[in-house]
Amino acid sequence: MPGPLSDVLVIDLSRALAGPHAAMMLGDLGARVIKVENPDGGDDSRGWGPPFVGPEAAPEATYFLSCNRNKESITLDLKSDDGRRQLRRLLRQADVLVENFRPGVLTRLGFAEDELTRLNPRLVVLSITGFGHDGPEGMRAGYDQIAQGEGGLMSITGPSPEEPIRVGVPIADLLAGMYGAYGVVAALHERARTGRGRIVRTSLLAAIVGVHAYQGTRYTVAGEVAHAQGNHHPSICPYGLFHAADGIVQISVGSEGLWRRFAAAFDLPADAEGYASNADRVDNRDAVIAAVEAAFAQWPTDRLLPKLSEVGVPAGEVKTLDQVYEWDQTRSQGLVVDVEHASLGRIAIPGPAIRLDDNAYAGGQEANLAPPTLGQHTDAVLEWLDEVEAAEATADPDPFSAADPSRGADPST
Repeated sequence: MPGPLSDVLVIDLSRALAGPHAAMMLGDLGARVIKVENPDGGDDSRGWGPPFVGPEAAPEATYFLSCNRNKESITLDLKSDDGRRQLRRLLRQADVLVENFRPGVLTRLGFAEDELTRLNPRLVVLSITGFGHDGPEGMRAGYDQIAQGEGGLMSITGPSPEEPIRVGVPIADLLAGMYGAYGVVAALHERARTGRGRIVRTSLLAAIVGVHAYQGTRYTVAGEVAHAQGNHHPSICPYGLFHAADGIVQISVGSEGLWRRFAAAFDLPADAEGYASNADRVDNRDAVIAAVEAAFAQWPTDRLLPKLSEVGVPAGEVKTLDQVYEWDQTRSQGLVVDVEHASLGRIAIPGPAIRLDDNAYAGGQEANLAPPTLGQHTDAVLEWLDEVEAAEATADPDPFSAADPSRGADPST
């Protein structure tokens, strides 16, 4: 069955990760995504490695494979007249344009906002920048680790305030892509009422600040500045990573009733001074952590985890990525999909994070497309454009077409 966005055409001009991730999310839900790449090397992430896989003459970067499933690839030189002409043809047919150029670059290429509206008034444009489209630092280039630092995330991540640590994936890029896809879907919904598109903007900075959650209000409301404190929750105790006799486990004791059951099971002083309430335990965090660690030191993990489950305490181990991808639960959720790649053959890649109720889409089905090789679909897409425009030129006049602004300009220009 088709996905919920199967009537949506997305033109993906973005590169690296934030924009490509947003476009991939739309493709996961059924949109047709045409990725436009520079013929000289394509998306930057095609060169980000090792690891590279495949034939020596045309290796594929696993980085690129991670964020470009469910797309077609065409190559256009947007600095040439012909490349811009072909892009205009695509945009007249499109529902969504995704771009993550620095502010002003798209305008210099001849695709300023008013020109995009003239070409296609129904077009929804997703524009992702590093630090925003305006403001005193809006022109700064955006790179994930810099955004993690500038946006405050690194200051609350790591073992201590003196050792800030970046998140182990490009989380600013990924979150900006997620926020962007969310904004696009909202704009498409609005367009169904108004008949007109709009520009959706987000940035790496906005994405990081947008997920500060309780650490944000901790400052804006309470005036407290959060700092990194390792693998333990700043507002709940005990909640975090603990050492057992032969490994590590993580627990979450999130209520007073659960604390009392947990304390009874492991001979901890449930009502002693510094232990009786969550606020007391947070204030007495070091002592509580030490007491839990001492109790867990008597337990191997293969006995401790079942014991915690029996008590009702949420708990888990810290898996390596190979364990995650081989885990039956991961596989059962469609989070690994097999696809047929043009040069690599049958490969397994991480799958969509959304499942629909009938599992017809975004659940590991055969409809997933492998990430494309550079320019793999150029000829097919341009032939399709020829066919669409020929059909439009010979169609009977529609008496209602004047009320539908979806096709703005003469396709010959």
